[in-house]
Order: sequence, then structure tokens, then C-alpha cells
Amino acid sequence: METLNQFIATFSSAWQQADWVFLVVFGLFFLAVWFLPSLLALLLNRRHAGKIALLNVPAGFSVIAWVALCVWAVTGKLGDKLAAKARLKPVA
Repeated sequence: METLNQFIATFSSAWQQADWVFLVVFGLFFLAVWFLPSLLALLLNRRHAGKIALLNVPAGFSVIAWVALCVWAVTGKLGDKLAAKARLKPVA
């Protein structure tokens, strides 16, 4: 328990000594990582970008769901290509 209290005290001290530039850069980096599946969906999977963006907010609390959204954002068009190759209708 002492180690946890020491970590919290060290973290609190470092956070209070941080300047505003670091805090802004850290905040932007945090948001970019949190919304990475949405950004990937905008670039690679525009059809499902809205669904991915909607699910991105709660999925950020779960690493497994966040990774699953990243996979969905990256492989969205791959499913349509495979369906076309197999002469199937794409799943809407």
C-alpha cells in the first residue's frame, strides 16, 4: 500500500509541475489514440465510419473493443472485395 501511495504522490507532483504546452500536447495525443478507430474508418472504411465513430466512445474504455474497432476500420473494404470475388452480395 505504501508503494501505491508513493506512486500517487509522485504522479501528482509531476502533474502539478507540468506546463500548459505539455498538457495540451498530451491531451491531443490522448484524443488521437482514443479516436484512432474513427480516424482509420474515415480514411479506409467510409461506409461504416458513422457506426465505428458511435461505438468508439464507449469502446475506448475496453482495450479489446478498441482493438476490434481498429480491425473493423481497417478491414471494412476487404469484406466487400471478398464478397465480390465469391459473387456474393456485400453485407450492409
